[in-house]
Amino acid sequence: MFQTFRAAALAVAAFTLLAVLWDGRVSAWQGDAPPAVVTSFLAHASAGADVGDLGLNDDTTANETVTADPLDVHLAQVPDEPPAPPLIDLVEDHEAIETANAEQDCLANAVYFEAQGEPLEGQLAVAEVVLNRTRSGRYPVTICGVVIQPAQFSFVRGGVIPRADRRTPAWRRAVAVARIAQAGDLRMLPRDVLWYHADYVAPGWGRRLARNTKIGLHIFYS
Repeated sequence: MFQTFRAAALAVAAFTLLAVLWDGRVSAWQGDAPPAVVTSFLAHASAGADVGDLGLNDDTTANETVTADPLDVHLAQVPDEPPAPPLIDLVEDHEAIETANAEQDCLANAVYFEAQGEPLEGQLAVAEVVLNRTRSGRYPVTICGVVIQPAQFSFVRGGVIPRADRRTPAWRRAVAVARIAQAGDLRMLPRDVLWYHADYVAPGWGRRLARNTKIGLHIFYS
C-alpha cells in the first residue's frame, strides 16, 4: 500500500510540473505567433540582426547595410583606364633629331615637306596616308618606296628627297609625328584613306574619290 501511495504522489508531482511548464510556454507566446520551425536565409538577410544573433556577424559589419549588388561592387573596384594623352603631349614626348632607321626617316621627311605648316593632326594624317599606301596593295610596300614613287609627292624630284633642316623645331616635330604614326596608338584617318590634296587646288582625280575629311589645308579621300 505504501508503494501505491508513493507512485500516486510521484504522478501528481509530475503532472504539476508539466502544468507549470506548459503555462509558462503559453504565457511566452501570448500576443505573438509561435516561432516558425524553418527560417529562410532571406529572412536572415533582411532582419538587421544585432551582433551575434546569427553567429555570422562581427563588430566590423554589425551596423553596415548591404545595398549594392556584389557584381556592381566588384566592377566599381576595377580602375578605369587612363585616357590617351593628347597629340601635343605625345609629340613633345617623341621629339628628336635622329630617326630610328631609313624608313622612319622617309616618313619624317614626308611630314616635314608636305605638312610642317599644318596643325599636328594634319601632319599625323599625312603620315597615315603614307602608311596606308604601304598596306593597300596598290602602292609600294615600303615607306621610302611610297614617298619616292614618281609623280606622287611634289617635294620629291627625280626620286631624290631634299635635305631637311634638322636643326629646326619643325624637323623634331616631324620625327615625333612619324614615330606616333608608326606606333598606331592614335589615329586621325581610316586605313582606306590613300589620297589628299591642298584645298587651294582642284585635281580632276578628286572628283572620282570619296571625300573623307579636311584637316587644316588638306582634304583627304578614300
